[in-house]
Amino acid sequence: MQGSGTFSLESVVSSAIPPDGKLLVIINGAYGQRILQMARILKIDTDSLAYQEDTLPDLDQIDRTLAADPRITHVAVVHCETTTGIINPIREIGRIVRKHKRIYFVDAMSSFGAIPVSLGECEIDYLVSSANKCIEGVPGFGFILARTSVLKATEGYARSLSLDLLAQWKGLEGNGQFRFTPPTHSLIAFRQALQELEDEGGVEGRNRRYARNHQVLIEGMRSLGFSEYLPASQQGPIITSFRYPRDPKFSFEEFYRLLNDRHYVIYPGKVSHADCFRIGHIGRIFESDVRDLLAAIRDVMHEMGFKAEF
Repeated sequence: MQGSGTFSLESVVSSAIPPDGKLLVIINGAYGQRILQMARILKIDTDSLAYQEDTLPDLDQIDRTLAADPRITHVAVVHCETTTGIINPIREIGRIVRKHKRIYFVDAMSSFGAIPVSLGECEIDYLVSSANKCIEGVPGFGFILARTSVLKATEGYARSLSLDLLAQWKGLEGNGQFRFTPPTHSLIAFRQALQELEDEGGVEGRNRRYARNHQVLIEGMRSLGFSEYLPASQQGPIITSFRYPRDPKFSFEEFYRLLNDRHYVIYPGKVSHADCFRIGHIGRIFESDVRDLLAAIRDVMHEMGFKAEF
């Protein structure tokens, strides 16, 4: 599906749910909230189970909610919620969804290609990811891995012409062409990115590099006095949130600007109840790049005159 990964997410939300269907969104970050917002703008009946950004979904609560409300037809969750970097238990959730015979939708935008996922074991009906992120292509399109029998049953559900998922699939199956202007440059880059993924050892090989990047980053940031937002048991190898230092000399805006001046870009935080910033460790970066970043952070700390003590 042409466009950013969000377009592919909205394609599933807008195309897969029948007019009388209801979507349950499991939320512990900004990207789960985005799915809920999409559905509400599309006037789809919704319910949500919302948790703090540092909290894994309550499996028993999901089970009880599906048992109590037979009107819920679809369940959506984000695999790696990059608000914090938390990894949600998509296999356990999928088994609950399958037990209740509902349709299961997983946003794997920031995890697919680096965290092993079995669609069968996780009982996934729709998985969405993007040409960039862990596959390391360039932006321009997203892709949907769909259970064919479930997709074929959605005839007439689409709420958009350009984002009609079933029509897009029929077009590609029929003549191999996109219905509208194809993202040719992104497709060429994606082919090369898939070859590089295979050369690196597939998903497992890429996971090892990202995990090493993450390990080096955590060890280095701790040595500088920084503290992670999430406990290690919930943290994935994609992105890490760090708490702001308490030192009054610390200013994120200045910290960000001085790192940017040294050609390093980090992310502001998205956590609702804590001051954090985020550092990603995916993409075409290696241990040496992480160590260079840590050296730049050390220099900026010296220039700003703050200590990262908690």
